[in-house]
Amino acid sequence: MTTREEVLKYGKSFKDVYEDMPFRDDNWVLLRYRKNKKAFAWTYERNGYMCVNVKVDTTWRDLWRSTYKAVQPGYHQNKEHWNTIILDGSIPEKEIKRMIAESYDLIVGK
Repeated sequence: MTTREEVLKYGKSFKDVYEDMPFRDDNWVLLRYRKNKKAFAWTYERNGYMCVNVKVDTTWRDLWRSTYKAVQPGYHQNKEHWNTIILDGSIPEKEIKRMIAESYDLIVGK
C-alpha cells in the first residue's frame, strides 16, 4: 500500500465512513466515521511520500514506531495518540491495514 487511493479505498470499506477535506487543501483528505464525525485516517503527501496519520492505542504506539522506521510520531497531531505511516513500501500491506483498522476501532466507540 503506497497510494492515497489504496488507503481511501480500504478505509471506506468500513461501515459508515466518508471522505472529508476540511482544510480546503487537496493535499489533506481525511476518512471520518459518520456517526461521530471523528477522523481515523489523515492522508497527505510530505517530502515526496504519501503519508497517513492513524490514531493509536498508547499500548501499541511505541511498538509500531520501533518496529518500522516509516512509523513516526503523528505529524501535526498529538504525538501520544497518533502515528504517521510513511507509505514508502517498507511496511507490509497487512500491517498498514491493521493500523488503519485499529484507528477506526478506536474512534467508533467515542
